[in-house]
Amino acid sequence: MAFIRSVLHALWLAITVVPYTLAILLVRLFGGNSQARYRIARAWLALGVNSARPLLGIERRVIGMENLPTDPKQGVVLLCKHQSVYETFLMPAIMPRPLAYVFKKELLKVPFFGWSIGSLDMVHIDRSQGSRAFAKVLQQGRKLLSQGTWVIMFPEGTRIDRGQVGQYKSGGARLAVSAGVPIVPIAVTSAKVWPRKAFVKRPGIVDVSIGPQISSEGRTQDELMKMAETWIEAEMRRLDPEAYATDSTKSTGPTGK
Repeated sequence: MAFIRSVLHALWLAITVVPYTLAILLVRLFGGNSQARYRIARAWLALGVNSARPLLGIERRVIGMENLPTDPKQGVVLLCKHQSVYETFLMPAIMPRPLAYVFKKELLKVPFFGWSIGSLDMVHIDRSQGSRAFAKVLQQGRKLLSQGTWVIMFPEGTRIDRGQVGQYKSGGARLAVSAGVPIVPIAVTSAKVWPRKAFVKRPGIVDVSIGPQISSEGRTQDELMKMAETWIEAEMRRLDPEAYATDSTKSTGPTGK
């Protein structure tokens, strides 16, 4: 049954991505602004996560929304735990401000999906440029943050298996320090129901915990990233203790001040 439900959900996404992508391209063709294109993309992403409830039996439980900035002009860098594709769909669907993902340029070549994100205000990395690539990330990221768009990054760089910790990279913290904006750490337990690289999904609840804002003022990028990592990993152990049953590590998150 889980396999059949997963097939149905995949088909639903494959079918619906076509008209939404065409809508984005048409809006762009006729001079529609980036906000209009983003709203269409966000609607499809919301459709993806909302349809996971009846088709896959996957629900979400979100806490910490009060930790997000309320000033529409306030930029912030979201640093999110990455266990599956689920949170890639979920974050734009639940966040009150437009999000800009940082992603590898190769994704632009993916039919429909790549065409869509290529029409949005996102930050794409050309890894062939080496160190110059991140200089472009900083430039684009600062511009978007100054416009009130929030930049979201997965500091471990890739999807991580349940109960595991990847190597946290300081790019997101570097951007926050450069732009003078806070970071917000986010813990997500999506691998309980949507394992990394797995086609078959399982019914259950995805817990999402949005942490306190952590100011970048007076902090180095390494200090800032360490604070985010400490909070995220401590919160992951609180939300999903079964996954860390053999892990004796004990840590506490920062206050965010």
